[in-house]
Amino acid sequence: MNRPHGPEQGVRAVVGTALAVAATWAGLLALGTLIAGRRWFVVACAAVLLVAVVTAVTRALTRTWWAPTAVGAAVAVVGLVLRYGAPPGRPQFLPDPDAFRRTWALAREGVAVVNDSFVPMPDVRPGELLVVVGALAVLLLVDLAVVALRVPALSGLALVALWVPGVLLGFPAGGASVFWAGVAYLALLAYGAAPQHAHAGRRRRVVTTGAGAALVATVALVAGPPLMDVPGWASVGLPQLGAAPVGPLELSDQLDLRESLGARSAQEVLRYSVVDPTAEPDGTDEDEAGIAALPSVEETAAAARAVDARLVGPLRAFTLTTFDGRTWERTEPEAVQEWDPTTLLSSDAAVAGSVPDATAGTLAQVDVVVGALRERRLPVSTHPRTVQVPGDWSWDPRRDEVVGEDSTDADLAYSMLVQVPQLTADELRGAPVGTPPDAGLYTAVPDTEHRDDVERLVAELTADADTPYAQAMALQGWLRSASNFTYDTRVPPARTSDAVWDFLESRRGYCVQFATAMTVMARMLDIPARVGVGFLPGERTEDGSYVVTGRLAHAWPELYFEGQGWVRFEPTPASQTGAPPTWADPFTGVQAPGSVPEELTPGRVAPAPAATATAPATSAPAAQDDSVPWPAVALTVGLGVLVLGGGATVLLLSRRGRRVVETTPERAWAALRRDLARLEVTWSDAATPRGALRDVQRALLLRAERTLDGPALAAFEQLVAAVESGRYAPTPRDVDPAALDGWVAAVRDGVTELLGERPRAGAVPRIGRSSG
Repeated sequence: MNRPHGPEQGVRAVVGTALAVAATWAGLLALGTLIAGRRWFVVACAAVLLVAVVTAVTRALTRTWWAPTAVGAAVAVVGLVLRYGAPPGRPQFLPDPDAFRRTWALAREGVAVVNDSFVPMPDVRPGELLVVVGALAVLLLVDLAVVALRVPALSGLALVALWVPGVLLGFPAGGASVFWAGVAYLALLAYGAAPQHAHAGRRRRVVTTGAGAALVATVALVAGPPLMDVPGWASVGLPQLGAAPVGPLELSDQLDLRESLGARSAQEVLRYSVVDPTAEPDGTDEDEAGIAALPSVEETAAAARAVDARLVGPLRAFTLTTFDGRTWERTEPEAVQEWDPTTLLSSDAAVAGSVPDATAGTLAQVDVVVGALRERRLPVSTHPRTVQVPGDWSWDPRRDEVVGEDSTDADLAYSMLVQVPQLTADELRGAPVGTPPDAGLYTAVPDTEHRDDVERLVAELTADADTPYAQAMALQGWLRSASNFTYDTRVPPARTSDAVWDFLESRRGYCVQFATAMTVMARMLDIPARVGVGFLPGERTEDGSYVVTGRLAHAWPELYFEGQGWVRFEPTPASQTGAPPTWADPFTGVQAPGSVPEELTPGRVAPAPAATATAPATSAPAAQDDSVPWPAVALTVGLGVLVLGGGATVLLLSRRGRRVVETTPERAWAALRRDLARLEVTWSDAATPRGALRDVQRALLLRAERTLDGPALAAFEQLVAAVESGRYAPTPRDVDPAALDGWVAAVRDGVTELLGERPRAGAVPRIGRSSG
């Protein structure tokens, strides 16, 4: 290419590189709708800035037009290898062949994550590597066009690469991204048009250029939407590239226990409402009704049957039966049939075909509207239900699934009248194992490498269980215990050919691993078992409806009992799934702390596990984040000093204007636990509030040979009731903060007196923290 004047030099070259950095940063904003989180953006921006500095310094030392780009590219490659190719757990300062191989493997894994993810893609290390590589390539090309070749208009070809994914996948960036990208590109054009040696009127030209760029970008934003409505404008559809990374969610019916949970879509897949069809309007707003006193046993039982999403439970799309030791596979139904939309569909033959009866269970009217879900199996309640849905749908009675000729479409509306049975643990204790159709399929266990080891473990865990239900509860309790297992979407590398044994050894996994383990272990006890796949109850909105996103996709085991049909259990930890079903709750209505599912809390989206395991296991653990070259280390340290200094300043300023946070039952509970811990009276994180009271009494009996009684015991019981109401009641009761403070003080002083220590006069528990 003809370069009559050579590359830019001096201050003008520095300005050109700075504009290239700004334009690249603005282009990265276009990926904000495609990738969750912000860590990738910070890392990419830091990498762009570092390589830009190296390029600018090199250009100041040479007049060769290609040398700065070549040096910048070399530094970029070395930096990427040192950061992403270092061995696990330690930094690396010189690249070697192994580091290059690890970087290449991580890049290939990033491609797999992109192919298997739904929008927004998770902010994981392999995907971050691809974003950083793309950002650095764009920066070098823009800098080459603007500063070295002095053709700023060509920089748009490189910058548009950052916008292509969002445009092709149908997730355009927001207005702020368009605005800043437009301003940056127009600034580059103005930079190229400005004379090199004309100093007169420089300030006027700068102001005019900036104002013009902002005006053009603003006009584009304002005029864009009306132009999109003009007939023929943007009427040519762009191709949809890739089946998995974008578009409607489809549940995977081949679950691989060796794959990590890399993709969880935040798209709305379902929205539904739940009402009591037998209730009469009385003008009472349950959400605003207070509770004046502690609930009675009858009131607690009535509250437990409140007609809401928790009562209806998860919505199941399909079940899985065949397991080969690593992967669940699904076969198409052999026989389907039409059904009467006014009668119940159920896996229990004694209930299927009957008319909904309020005396046989609690009735709940569920009206569903489909969002970004393309599924040939209709998500329905696991309980008996009627189904009214337009289109060609059939019922598979063997699997209790509603199967369609075509997939669901957006805005498909269907309704169910769910009959939730009054199933109790007592009924299941006396129920023998049932015999479902094709019973052999539901008791088959693959002959894997460690089958005998798993069977010995099952025998040990259920040694004291004398009924099939007791055996199931023993398995569920062991898997669900936080002291035994940890919920983790990252699956450790395989160590044997038996995926279930690897999970039981590593003690880490997500819903697919927990559900599979309990299903296989139940089959070893000759209890028919299968895996259900669907969605957890949604997040309740202000209008009372429930929203289900792809993040709430879930898998659980179902066991077959005589006279009850398929019964759902929940071995996945409570932090992800909430309380187990009432018939599988060992606390008989008193759930463990944290057992209320976050997805039912207004205004919050819980990171619930997904049923589809699509991303391969990460080869480089998070510890590799520290493996950076020394320039990045220096930059990180400098930024850390600034952040820490700013944080300390904010903290000091905030303490100057402190205010006391109002006491709540949870804050009071935490304060009591801190105060008693100072007296060496503690309880486990897994203990329920009532269990904590028992632990305290037991500890006092051992140390002081006495237990709390009188006002101290009454205060403790009142605090326990307030905490339970806040955690588990549909409508928590209001408690006076002063009363909470008084209960904490009474319990603390009572314990102190029993242990022979004089309580501090006038002491007030420190419950709230100060904030500015």
